[in-house]
Amino acid sequence: MHTGSLRISDLGKAYKQYSRRWARLLEWIFPHLGCRHQLRWVLKDINFTVEPGQALGIVGINGAGKSTLLKIITGTTQPTTGTVSMAGRVAAMLELGMGFHPEFTGRQNCYMAGQLLGLRVEEISELMADIEDFAEIGDYIDRPVRVYSSGMQVRLAFSVATAVRPDILIIDEALSVGDTYFQHKSFERIRHFRTQGTTLLFVSHEKSVVQSLCDRAILLDRGGIARDGDPREVLDFYNALIAAKKNTRVTTTALENGMVQTVSGSGEATISGLTLRNGQGDPVEIVSVGEEVLLDVEIEACANLPELVVGFLVKDRLGQSVYGTNTHHLQKKLVQVTAGEKMRYRFRFPAAFGVGSYSIAVALHTQDTHLVANYEWRDLALLFQVVNSAQTPFVGVCWVQTQVEVIR
Repeated sequence: MHTGSLRISDLGKAYKQYSRRWARLLEWIFPHLGCRHQLRWVLKDINFTVEPGQALGIVGINGAGKSTLLKIITGTTQPTTGTVSMAGRVAAMLELGMGFHPEFTGRQNCYMAGQLLGLRVEEISELMADIEDFAEIGDYIDRPVRVYSSGMQVRLAFSVATAVRPDILIIDEALSVGDTYFQHKSFERIRHFRTQGTTLLFVSHEKSVVQSLCDRAILLDRGGIARDGDPREVLDFYNALIAAKKNTRVTTTALENGMVQTVSGSGEATISGLTLRNGQGDPVEIVSVGEEVLLDVEIEACANLPELVVGFLVKDRLGQSVYGTNTHHLQKKLVQVTAGEKMRYRFRFPAAFGVGSYSIAVALHTQDTHLVANYEWRDLALLFQVVNSAQTPFVGVCWVQTQVEVIR
């Protein structure tokens, strides 16, 4: 295998469940009487390969098996079935401060953790100044870890794990505990490693982080792989999955441009038309930065609804949310909608976006989000381009009208 590669083959993890308190002991003492347990599979039939330099995001609801999978990959938990093959230096940050001894100082823990990563004592001594500088915990480096805050533990653990660029970097949700400043600092280091060829496995509930860091994503659901592919497609499907309830459908359709559209909902209300228009009311696919646009959403109620909220979300080309709102927040929600009723909503807003390609997702639901009662959520419902034909040059995904005053 090439350095930085990872291969998971037929991986499975099961735990024994006993129906009675003493069943485990009886099974151990009298094995000839047969097993007294049942297997509960946390992971089953997991197969995937990560190529050198690839960044893979792993998403899923709590209990889907994400942390168990990472523990098996890093060797802290043994699989029931299957194999894990890796090549290269591996650095992992799973549970907060994992491997740190609370009674030892931060410096002593650095030496222990560094040796577990395969570094010699001499190498750790040479790196110690950089580790202290990146962690920024000051004199606490020579105090017992038990007096550290959770954020300080994250700072030191990440600093040690990334003191030398690893071939494979594995990160669980631990970074979310750290303060905002250190999160920015950490992600900059991760991005720098990526440009140098580090393979990344990253678990997070934050869609924007997965979309900005990863070029591939896997969705775990009930211990298996429900989706594997482009982060935008996988996260759209995940978004629909967490809103899925009784009588709710989730479908995916390949569009002509190669993108995959996800549509979910109960079907009690449906989007019958969607048009982006300029200020004069003409349909457009290209708009200028700052130009006023109109979004017309045509809706048909297929059942009697106690409440109807209509919302839209503008996403950039990576699928990251740029701006969204709905009629609940705009105080224009409808109540007691009758089956067969048709209506049209017109949203008016400035295209204060950066130059590039954007998509619009539209949702019909109750209350403030589609997680309560989702009638229809349609991703990639509309695509449009933004060009700069009137504003001064700028960078970024949003445009803010700016004035400057020189004071001497």
